[in-house]
Order: sequence, then structure tokens, then C-alpha cells
Amino acid sequence: MPVPFFDLKRQYKEIGEEINSAIKAVEESSQFILGENVSSLEKEIASFSGAKYGVGVASGTDALHLSLRALGIGPGDEVLTPPFTFVATIEAICYTGAVPVFADIDPKTFNIDPSKLKKKITKKTKAVLPVHLFGQAAEMGEIVKIAKEHSLKIVEDSAQAIGAEYKGRKVNSFGDAGCLSFFPTKNLGCFGDGGMVVTSDEKIAERLKVLRGHGSKAAYHYDILGFNSRLDEIQAAILRVKLKYLGKWTEKRRENAALYSELLKDIAEAKTPEEINGKHVFNQYTIRAKRRDDLFSHLKSKGIGAMIYYPLSLHSQKAYEYLGYKQGDFVESEKAEKEVISLPIFPELTEEEIKEVVSAIRSFY
Repeated sequence: MPVPFFDLKRQYKEIGEEINSAIKAVEESSQFILGENVSSLEKEIASFSGAKYGVGVASGTDALHLSLRALGIGPGDEVLTPPFTFVATIEAICYTGAVPVFADIDPKTFNIDPSKLKKKITKKTKAVLPVHLFGQAAEMGEIVKIAKEHSLKIVEDSAQAIGAEYKGRKVNSFGDAGCLSFFPTKNLGCFGDGGMVVTSDEKIAERLKVLRGHGSKAAYHYDILGFNSRLDEIQAAILRVKLKYLGKWTEKRRENAALYSELLKDIAEAKTPEEINGKHVFNQYTIRAKRRDDLFSHLKSKGIGAMIYYPLSLHSQKAYEYLGYKQGDFVESEKAEKEVISLPIFPELTEEEIKEVVSAIRSFY
């Protein structure tokens, strides 16, 4: 039985009428840019995240980029971040003219290792950009402590982690700014690109609004170099419908993850993810697998969706050769890239489908 890696059609089937009504209401209002839905969603996401302000932007990448700019990060500055993440994390740093400086990951969480981070701080270090990878919170207690000791700004990359918690507190509430992506396959996804920054600093929120709107505070008056990066009104309307279901969908992901972990526990070659220091929201259910590439091929031959996030760490990518890193510089990231494989985890996945995936893994080993 084929099992898709994700299936957005199932989700749409469940809430399609509500979505269509929300879209139709925007069409009838003819208010397509920064309208009532964007404003309401900003308040709703900020409240959900434990922050005071939300600023909708065009993508998760823009959320990261504009956050760094709003914090004054620019040429000559260094920003600490992990090499095992999606490329947008360091693209955002490079867009400002700053230099990404990598610190290796914790092998249990795949997130930046605070003990490695501390060793990378120099006089040029101005910020740290932790990533809550796969839906698990980074070790924010230590990261905040280190940042305070060295007067560093914190921008949280929560693109995969809306609703995740660290010791009972939601991600995006620890740093100066928290960044979300609403890419369709995220736990809360729209029908295209979209993103948001949340912050409890009013000045940062105001700077972000200026940056996203061409650098303008008043119409046709431009104070700084800005960007065209606004969350679309139709996408905001869709997200407001979906936000009502996020809690239910998150718990279903967690139930699916628990079932996987139970069924896989006696397969020594497949190491299941650990939930550490808080609530994992499983944007991906990522295992470490022996003979990973062969297992990946085997699953594909069975019609079972699987993905490899990420097959090559960022310090090894051609685009970033100029940073001067080499193989062997980040042992844990390089080990992870050879072992990780993500299994279907979307909320509408059935128990039968999960058992089918596990059966295929068991037959391989």
C-alpha cells in the first residue's frame, strides 16, 4: 500500500468549505493588501506565541532577514547558527552583509549545542540564531544565558516549530524576535508562501513594519531602504481558519509520533527521536537509520514517502565555500546528514498507513 509523505488534499477536504468562505469574503471586500485578516492574524499568532506583537511578511525567509535588519545586524557582524538546517537560515544572515558562524549540533535534538556555541563567540559576534529543527525546541535556557552574558541578540528560527515548547514555555517567546514560516507543508501552512515575526519589543515591531513596506512610515515618504514583503490578505484569511485546528493537528502529529516510536523500538538500526525539555510538535518525524540511503531507496520502491532533511550540511554547500569551512569541522552535523530520514507524520495519516511504513522498514532490516 503506497503511503504519501504528506497529503494536503486530506486537510482541505476536512475544512474546505470554511477556507472557501474565508477566501470569498476577502474577494468581496476587495481589500487584498494588509487588510483586516492580516491585522487579526498578527494579534492571534502573537498571543498564541506568548509575544505582544506580530508582523506578517511574505515568507519565513523574509521573517528571518527582516528580523536581523530590525535588530541592526549588518556588514562586519557575526551571527552564530547551526550548519544543519534549511538554507534560509543562513541566507537571511548573508542578505544583511553579516557573516554566519557555525556551531555544531547536539546529536540528540539536531539543534545547536550551547557548549559549542559558546566557543565561537568573538568581538564581532552580535547575535545568535538558534533553529528549533523538526519541531523540537533548542536548549533555550542555556542559549539565553550565554546571550545575556555576551550582550547578544537572539532571533529564533521557528519555521518548523509553531506551538513547540521549552520547559512549558512556547518557542518564539525567548528571543528578541521569533520567526515563522507558513509554507504549505508546515504545521500551520497557507496556500503559498507566507511568514511572520513575533516580538514583545514595540520598537522592533515598528521597524519591521517599515522594512516590509518599502522603508516607509508615511505614504510615499521613505526613511530607509526597505523591501516589499507583506503577508497576503487571502493567505492570512486561510491561516485564520487553520489556526483554529492547529491544536488538534499538533496532538495528532504527536500521537502518530508516539505510535511510530512504539512500533520501531525493537529495530536497533532505526533510532527514534527523543523529546527533550519540552513539547515536540513533529513538523518532521526524523529517525537515524543504518544504511540510510539503501533504506530510502527501499521505501521509495514500496511507494512509501520519505524525505532526507538535510543531505548536505550548509558548511559543505558550494554557495558557502567562501566561508572557509571543510569536512570534519562539524562532526555531529556531518554524521546526521548521513543518517537522518523523515517518515510521513501529517495529522490525517492513518494507523494502518503508519504500520505499513514500519512494516517496510522492518522488512528492509
